[in-house]
Parts: sequence; structure tokens; C-alpha cells
Amino acid sequence: MLHDPKRVYVFDTTLRDGEQVPGCQLTTPEKIEIAKELEALGVDIIEAGFPISSPGDFQSVVELSKAVTEPIICALTRANKGDIDSAVAALQYAKRPRIHTGIGSSDMHIKNKFNSTREEILERAVDAVKYAKKSVEDIEFYAEDAGRADVHFLAQMVEAVIAAGATVVNIPDTNGYCLPDQYGSKIKFLKENVKNIDQAIISVHCHNDLGLATANSIAGLQNGARQIEGTINGIGERAGNTSIEEVVMILKTHQILGLHTNINTKNFYELSRMVSSQMRMPVQPNKAIVGSNAFAHSSGIHQDGFLKNRENYEIIRPEDVGFPDASIVLTARSGRHALKFHLERLGFNLSKEELSEVYHRFLVIADSKLDINDQDLLLMMVKPQMA
Repeated sequence: MLHDPKRVYVFDTTLRDGEQVPGCQLTTPEKIEIAKELEALGVDIIEAGFPISSPGDFQSVVELSKAVTEPIICALTRANKGDIDSAVAALQYAKRPRIHTGIGSSDMHIKNKFNSTREEILERAVDAVKYAKKSVEDIEFYAEDAGRADVHFLAQMVEAVIAAGATVVNIPDTNGYCLPDQYGSKIKFLKENVKNIDQAIISVHCHNDLGLATANSIAGLQNGARQIEGTINGIGERAGNTSIEEVVMILKTHQILGLHTNINTKNFYELSRMVSSQMRMPVQPNKAIVGSNAFAHSSGIHQDGFLKNRENYEIIRPEDVGFPDASIVLTARSGRHALKFHLERLGFNLSKEELSEVYHRFLVIADSKLDINDQDLLLMMVKPQMA
């Protein structure tokens, strides 16, 4: 397979893994609206649903396949013929279909979930890939709970499914268990010990149970993975999935990694808001990249440094992710420089002495009011005796 060795493919599962969050179910028209924005964002693969799970999910995959043309449309299955048949039928209109099939790879899952043995699981994995391959050329295999799997057995499984026809092998940290060095080492081991690994792309699919999904995904990419799976805003089951906007902006910011995506990063902010609204899932204000406070500066020391040179406290420009703009938020922690900036914006040009006198009045207001807006500043300047 010929691939740009530095290109990272972005696999979005907002509409499948993300939608599994309680209360976040979407209608098919809502899914199509988000899918079209994901296409404009430039994602390479959209996981549209799990067709066997419900008639609604089946229909969503059908309609998304018709509505979106550029990205690969992917449908999830378990390693059985019924699931795969359902996925094949749902993908009939997809220009570029992919089936995502798989099974547990950790001894924990093999014994406690499947009540099976490694040998039987290996056979089921190979059979599923071979069966799916009869209908769809592009097959991705997921080795569920790979984060806790024995690395030698995992390598054996990956080698077997690639030989059976898998084009992508997904190494999920299903429970968000791994530390970045553990997860990176697992990917490195596969790169170095699976003899046919060059015939498939390694994909990373990390969960955020310990807050390490993004760090683990980057560790995987640093060790040879070339597809990253995640969601917008990092939504997903339990503590969520890897946040796509975080991984993409890390690669953009740390060009020393030498990796790139085809993502139009300026679309992140609007898409984040759309997903948040449609899924009724607020974005925490301090969320990296797209949170409302991501580019807000409120401490006096930071504000002063920012106003002297933005790069003192900004490693990403707001406009690069479509953010309206950085904001200097006035609070009791703000300094004279920030107050002067806002007063000049409102047309007040003060001498050093005047600013010093006004600043004391400002602190009195700031101590009693959480948010200082333009109206408060105008009132303070027009009616100082009331301040």
C-alpha cells in the first residue's frame, strides 16, 4: 500500500462512539448535518453507526452514505456474519465503504466476556475479516481492549488479520488504561514484530478514563501509527474519546514531529458548537482548543505579557481554529495594562496619573462583581462618584 509516511488519517467517530453518550442520541437529519460539516473539516473517515444495533442506526448509515462523498463511510460490526451482512447492506450507497469489525484481544475479555480461548478468538477474528472482505475491499479490524492485551498475542492477532485482508488495524485502549509510554511501546512492538505490518495502517483509538486519551494517541503516532480515531469535543462513552481538535492542533503546533493531517482547522470552533448544541452536551469552558476560556486571559501578569506580545501567552492563534478572538477578561486579578486596553477601546485615553486613580475605582467594582463589562466601565467613567 502506498501512503505518505508523514500523513495522519483522521477517523471521526462522533456519530457512533460519541452518540453512545446517554441523552446524546441524534436523528438521521441531525447526523447528516454534522457529517457534512465533518466532510468540510476534511476528516478522512466517518464512522456513521453500528447498523445491526437498531433500525435507526442502519438507516443513518444508508442516508449518510448518500449525503457525503469525500470521506470513507465506515460501519461498525462485531465479529459475526449477521453484523457484517447488516453493515454491507447499510453501506450499499457509499462511494468509499469500510467495514470496521473486531473482537476482544485481552485475556480479561477473552475469558470474562467471551468465555473463550485465545485460539478460538483468533479464528473468529480471521473468519470475520475474510467474510467482510468478500463484500467490501476496505476492512478495518479492532482488537478490543488492546491496551490490556498481552503484546505477543496481540502481535499474533494483528499479523493474522492482515494476512486475512485487513487494510487498517485498530489498537484501542478501550478502557483508557494505558500510560503514554506503555501505549507507545505497544505500537512500536507491533511495528517491529509483525512481519506484514507494512501492508496495513495502524490506528489509535483511545479513551479518556484517566485523562490520557490525547497523550496516548500522540504516543501511538510517534511510534508509527498513522490513523487517529476520535470525536469532536472529545465526547464519548464514560469520560469520552480522544478529542480530534487536540490531536490535530498538537501536530500543527509541534511540527518537529513531522506529521500532518488534511484538516481545515479553521472549522473547529463552529463544528464544536454545532456538536455541542445538537447533542445537548455543553463544552467545559476550560476545554483545550474550543472551550470558551481557551483564549481568555484574566490574570494581570498574563494580560500584561499578552498585550506586549501575544506569543508570550498564546501558542495557537484563535483564528487558526476559527475562534472569534482572544479576549482580555477584566476581573479583580487584572492589572492597569488590561484596564487601559479596554478604556482606550471605548475611547478613553488617560494619563498615567488618571489611570492610577481610575484603577483603584475599578478594583472596588471588580471585588464585588464577577464579570466587568463595557457598561460597567462606561458607568465608572461617566459617574465616578457612583463607582
